Amino acid sequence: MKCPFCQIDNDKVIDTRSGEEGFVIRRRRQCVNCDKRFTTYERIAELDIRVVKKDGAREPFRPEKIRLGLERACWKRPIPTDQVEDVFTEIVQEIYLLADSEIVSQAIGEMVMEKLIDLDDVAYIRFASVYRQFKDIHDFVQGVRPILDRNSKNRHPEGGLPEVSSPR
Repeated sequence: MKCPFCQIDNDKVIDTRSGEEGFVIRRRRQCVNCDKRFTTYERIAELDIRVVKKDGAREPFRPEKIRLGLERACWKRPIPTDQVEDVFTEIVQEIYLLADSEIVSQAIGEMVMEKLIDLDDVAYIRFASVYRQFKDIHDFVQGVRPILDRNSKNRHPEGGLPEVSSPR
């Protein structure tokens, strides 16, 4: 491994740890030439899974797209980074378990939404508004409905939506 500081290919591993539930190995290295330390990650080579898009096009599965979507949805929310990382890991593991060679993009979007609705209401709405492409307020209300239904059942034993008064 070449040192990112001096570009010399001579280092020693000073620490090795497992991460992402055993799917990644993190190694701390020290360059023998300049003594600087750096971290490398070893992952399993990606399986050849294709994502089938809405228009029928197929593209390679790129887990980083899921991570980016989660990070955008959770931006400036009081959600610890490790929780977002755990959700990301769970989704990617589920995809590898479910998909033989192809998975439809809608299934991935639904997996993300299932995890986000339990994690944070605002993150869920942010993701849903992009994923479902809300066009007007009615689409937005339909997107919020699962959260309202869940919250009202928790607050009102008889279920149903809470009364909302209109501004005058």
